[in-house]
Amino acid sequence: MPDPQSAIPIILATHRFVVVNKPSGLLSVPGIGPEKQDCVISRVKAMFPSATGPMMVHRLDMDTSGVLVVGLDPDSQKNLSAQFEARTVGKQYLALLESAPQVPDSGTISLPLRLDVERRPYQIVDFAFGREAVTHYAILSRSPGLCRIAFTPVTGRTHQLRVHAATPPSAFSDNALRTHHHSAGGLGAPIQGDPLYGTAPKTTRLMLHASKLSLRDPSTGEHITCDAPVPF
Repeated sequence: MPDPQSAIPIILATHRFVVVNKPSGLLSVPGIGPEKQDCVISRVKAMFPSATGPMMVHRLDMDTSGVLVVGLDPDSQKNLSAQFEARTVGKQYLALLESAPQVPDSGTISLPLRLDVERRPYQIVDFAFGREAVTHYAILSRSPGLCRIAFTPVTGRTHQLRVHAATPPSAFSDNALRTHHHSAGGLGAPIQGDPLYGTAPKTTRLMLHASKLSLRDPSTGEHITCDAPVPF
């Protein structure tokens, strides 16, 4: 069971939802087994014991840090989840890549993804059976062996940013592009510290951070933007 004293940084707290700054290495929701019960949801529940309902609105990978919103009652959780499903939530991520990709300074990656059932939890690009996955990117700086980049995902597929970063720019044939109207590939530069899709020596953590989240207050409809400082 999680330690009731385990805190998590709070960015914004209301009576209906809370926005936290999730540390890298912490699960968003409980896993299987007693050793995987410590997570964002359990810590928020300990800090807000009157919280009810599913609470979970969206997830970040365990190794990803940054802005995460949690519902404190069933109606707010439903409202916030619907905003994500409707793609009206604004999201921005900052990342460090293993190298400076040979791509334009900004652009859009559109590569459909699905689970590789023989290598769980790997996600792979699949034009025939994958689900739509779209990411806008903007390179902020380049230097030998390093690139700082901003990602704005349109969809929210599992490992989307990680696969889009790691997939080579010309990974697919022209025939596939003409048939499916998708981009030729990704960036060809994995995110630093990625234990699944990376190639360089591992850093102390995955260098991917959810830096900004914009949504509407489920009670008032007010537009709210929450930021979490980038730790790298």
